[in-house]
Amino acid sequence: MQSKFLAVGSVVPWAEPDVGAVATQSYANPRYGPDGLALLRQGLPAKEVVRRLTEADEERESRQLGVVDAEGRAASFTGEECHDWAGGRTGDGYAAQGNILVSAETVDALAETFEAGTGSLAERLLDCLAAAQAAGGDRRGQQSASLLVVERDAGYAGLSDVVVDLRVDDGAQPIEELRRLYGIHDALFGKTPREEWLALDENLRSEVQERLGRLGYESLGDWAGVENLEERVDGDGSIDPVVLEQLRRKS
Repeated sequence: MQSKFLAVGSVVPWAEPDVGAVATQSYANPRYGPDGLALLRQGLPAKEVVRRLTEADEERESRQLGVVDAEGRAASFTGEECHDWAGGRTGDGYAAQGNILVSAETVDALAETFEAGTGSLAERLLDCLAAAQAAGGDRRGQQSASLLVVERDAGYAGLSDVVVDLRVDDGAQPIEELRRLYGIHDALFGKTPREEWLALDENLRSEVQERLGRLGYESLGDWAGVENLEERVDGDGSIDPVVLEQLRRKS
């Protein structure tokens, strides 16, 4: 999400792997997040979750809500008192909505870019934000942006369900800054397919040890831990090309 609102990522997005995702917008009701996930855990479809949350809320006409359940079913709600332009679109695996927008083209760009997207979910979502901004975006301007992706045991060290949780709380070009941060995140925590790793033959092993020595380290693991690249080191028979590139750059 992106908004002319301080730290939008602290309010809008909620997600749980194998359960679903919730976005609470406009005059956001933060209770929609945990309450919506609780309903999704019961196996209720997205449409029913939206109905239950909004019907129980006396201020629903000033709210927006998007829900995607574990089956990819989606529902979006925009109250009649939300500031123009306000509305949403849904499709397989996504709910896209916005308010105080330049026009409906912003939400159309979100939806169409997602439907046509390739790459990881995080990359697709970043492309959606960029397309939405190019189509007009928030008519008040830009301030903050956030990217949240969850997957069971796919986060740090395989011990977290949070794959990506990045925020730009206040900035002139938050979407561009969010993409920059994601680039750093991917370099540190991304996964290079094992078949693309380089065998540490005699020549390459000698180069790696020489470069480590210049930096004052005896092992690749020790250096990688200091550089926050430990997730990309596994054994000493081969090396992730991303790690090698960083080592060459540093030494």
